[in-house]
This record gives sequence, structure tokens and C-alpha cells, in this order.
Amino acid sequence: RPLALLKDSVMRIRENDLDFHVTYESEDELGSLCDSMEDMRTELVRGKEEMWRLVERQKELNAAFAHDLRTPLTAVCGYLDLLEQEDLSENAARCISVIRGRTDNLKQLTEELFGYSLTMSAEQALPLEEVVLNRALEESILAHYAALKGRRISPEITMPKEPVTCRLNRTALFRILENMLCNAMKYSDGDLKITLTRRGEITFANHAKRLGEVDAQKLFDRLYTVETGTKSTGLGLSIARLLTEQMHGTASARYADGILFICLQFDVI
Repeated sequence: RPLALLKDSVMRIRENDLDFHVTYESEDELGSLCDSMEDMRTELVRGKEEMWRLVERQKELNAAFAHDLRTPLTAVCGYLDLLEQEDLSENAARCISVIRGRTDNLKQLTEELFGYSLTMSAEQALPLEEVVLNRALEESILAHYAALKGRRISPEITMPKEPVTCRLNRTALFRILENMLCNAMKYSDGDLKITLTRRGEITFANHAKRLGEVDAQKLFDRLYTVETGTKSTGLGLSIARLLTEQMHGTASARYADGILFICLQFDVI
């Protein structure tokens, strides 16, 4: 019995299951070994609890850091607005333009970091409701139509006539779709195909000569960006994937024949 108990304990610990106790009352060596196994299990539980406590603390610090940056950044932007109204020399105007660009980048990063921290810190599941993907996709594309036209991108849209309905969080879905469209505008060579299937799969496909297979695999990584020194923060797609997974969906990317494919999959009801 003690050997079977020890074997079962080892197997459960290997599977990261610590919700048990090793109890074998005996004064012999096997009893001592079982006591040691229980001590080890207890220490693993404590270590795991401490790890999650530190993780939650780090999330709180990230959110607080991003929040605290907002006030001075807003003030800086206000002063820049005033300076840009002044009669400046060509050199001063060029310097102000550089400062404005860097400040806008930092402001965007702060907003996305704050949103990412809130997403990571959410302890409760997102409230879900019935959402028609066709309609949500149409509304998102329409909201970004001017920006797409500004990049000379005319999206080719394919979707079924019948409603594709899922249980999703409407606000989270629109943020995901916004990130998908912004990503397409960032990397597209001028084309964009958006496809919705009856199975609840949304695919964004565009030629992207600046990317490669390795880049595509890393697009959802936190802070990863293909080009440094741009307005990209590397948080947008990471947030999109987190939100998608919180709604029991999946998000993936692949690169083939010069085309970037980003796929979202949601459960249809």
C-alpha cells in the first residue's frame, strides 16, 4: 500500500495536481518517506500560491504604471499643441515634429499597455451575449473604411447571407476586429481579403512582402514588432488573442507564398 501511495503521488505531482494528501502512519522507513512526500507536496503548493501572487502583483503594477503615465503624457501633448501654434523657426518646427511623433508613440504604447494589463488582470469571464458575426464584421469594416481607403486598400469581403451567430462579448469582439484591420493596414502591400465562414471562422489575408514565416509565428507574441522605430507597439495582436481565448475562441497566423493569413475561430450556436 505505501508503495502504491507513493507511486500515485508522484504521478499526480507530475500532472501538476497537488490537491491531495499523502497519509501513511507508520514509524518505519516507508512511513518516513511518505511524510517527506507530503512535506514536498505542501512546499509545492506554497510555491505555486506565491508564484501566482507575484504574477497578480506584477499585473497590478503594470496597470498602475500605465495609468500613472497618462497624466504627464496628456500634459506634454497639451504643451506641444501650444508650441505648434507659435511662429517657430524651421529647425524648431522640425524638432517639435520629432517630439510629437515620439510622444504619440509613447501615448499609444501606454494605452495598449493599460488595456493589456486590464485584460490580463480580469478574474471573471467576459459577459457573453448572442452576436451576429456578419453584422459585427460589416460595422467594423465600415468604421475603418476611410483609413483603409487612405492606404489605398479596397477589401474584398466574402461572407454567407445567413447569420453566423456566436456567444461573444460585443465590446471585446469589436476590439479584436479593430486590431485585425489595423494589422492589415500596417503590413498589407495593398490588398485585403476578409472571409467569414458558416463555421465561425474569420480570415484576414493580404500580401505582405516585408514579413516571413518566422515573423508570422511571432505576431501574437507580446511586444513583438516586425519593424522597430515605427508606431507599432507589438501589443495589439497579443491583446486580440487574449480576448479571443477568453471567449473560448482561437487566433492563429501563418505565412505562405507571400501572403499573411490571420484566422479567428469562434464557436457557432
